[in-house]
Amino acid sequence: MAEPARPDGHQPTIADYAFLSDCHSAALVDRSGSVDWWCLPRFDSPSVFGRLLDPTAGHWTVQPVEDFSAERSYVADTLVLRTVFHTVTGSVSVTDALLLEPGARSHDIGLRSPHVLHRRLEGQRGTVRIRTELSPRMEYGRTEPHYRRFPGGAEAAGGPVTLTLSTEVPLRIDDGAILGEFDVAAGHVVDLRLSYAPTFGQAPDLAGEPSPEDTVDGWTSWTAQHTGYDGDYRELVRRSSLVLQGLTFGPSGAVLAAATTSLPETIGGSDNFDYRYAWLRDLSLTIRSLWLAACPDEPGRLFGWLAGSAGHVRDELVQIMYGVEGERDLTEHVLEHLGGYRGSTPVRVGNAAWEQDQLDVFGEVLNAAHLLRDQLGQFEPPTQQLLVALANRAARTWERPDAGMWEARDQQRHYTSSKVMCWVALDRAIDLATRLGEEADPAGWATARDAVRDAILDQAWSEDAGAYTGAFGSDDLDASVLVLPLVGFLPADDERMRATIEA
Repeated sequence: MAEPARPDGHQPTIADYAFLSDCHSAALVDRSGSVDWWCLPRFDSPSVFGRLLDPTAGHWTVQPVEDFSAERSYVADTLVLRTVFHTVTGSVSVTDALLLEPGARSHDIGLRSPHVLHRRLEGQRGTVRIRTELSPRMEYGRTEPHYRRFPGGAEAAGGPVTLTLSTEVPLRIDDGAILGEFDVAAGHVVDLRLSYAPTFGQAPDLAGEPSPEDTVDGWTSWTAQHTGYDGDYRELVRRSSLVLQGLTFGPSGAVLAAATTSLPETIGGSDNFDYRYAWLRDLSLTIRSLWLAACPDEPGRLFGWLAGSAGHVRDELVQIMYGVEGERDLTEHVLEHLGGYRGSTPVRVGNAAWEQDQLDVFGEVLNAAHLLRDQLGQFEPPTQQLLVALANRAARTWERPDAGMWEARDQQRHYTSSKVMCWVALDRAIDLATRLGEEADPAGWATARDAVRDAILDQAWSEDAGAYTGAFGSDDLDASVLVLPLVGFLPADDERMRATIEA
């Protein structure tokens, strides 16, 4: 089926986008060859390609001039994408990659990044006429760059970002973009290499020249170290572990909730948030996922990142989320100039949830530490101090209302799932007490744990609903209460639990 370049008003579905990563930043490429999202130099930096959120916010398109159909897949066990375009005159493949540091292998991939988006075209059959349109808009589409050509390429510089396109393809500058058209015949190879450098700084000094081939080797070396899982859905588990690694900020080990901001929960809705940060709750789920996927080293690194981000914990100083390098202030603001994905506004940068109380995160982290206690070995002193602080916080604050796991912005309530996870925090801390150093307080935690349990059994049950409900004193059902048997608070065949499941 022919696919035009981008009809007026057309916005690809989320499923149309492929995900590229160098463990510093991420790019999204649609099925027609348009890179519609890339933030530099970090995942949470302002975008240079933001057409994902507004048609005027920048893109880089490489595609046949004539009508085409496309098929694509990732190269083996990598995050390198290969798209094959078919036209009436021939076929051409485009291999897209965010290049890794030369020679980086296994757990060293992503520690540093060359910040290069490489697009290699290879003629497969006949001859295909290709067009490239490089139209970056820095600072989330606010800045149109200055352009200049030079032998072997062109440059776009705007604000703090300078992009350099290196290629043998003839280029011209017109209508706010770097443009080019060229033929790719069977057996011929054309490279388009877009590199980032700070406008007022220096590009990273790397040993060697990054390349697509070396990047494939880097990713496959990482996958080769994570092949221990041999259960059901093996290929899906392997691909999922690659995505999690792609969402990992290499220098710190933090795992982002997403590579994007403001993709809506419902099209046209306003629940559009920036998820380019690391949540403690997600950390727990990620650690368990990596463990199941036979990635043994990442959980320890994640706990190290969390302990470092939290710093020396006193009272209220543990947040529910952090930036990828441990930043605390994630103040949220709205980008009024962007129209949003398929008209879904507002577009937000930052996330106000960083200031919320979400009591369940204490239990999520301690549950992960308990689950992986043998794999994690002896806790380092900063991790000991963090886990003790989280248990103490659960003991002191479980009676408070909070925003809950759904991050409610309207009002705080006594969410059942939050209370249950406080119980989990205390229960797991008691079992880990001998590993948590001199500040562990298993007796005090046991007293608090019993009080939490009594409150849940008494106040979370609704006779009218015939079930455990989402919040104390409420008759509203909520899927979050299904956590009760999953964490061992009640057996699944408990009479009230069975009634809740059936409700």
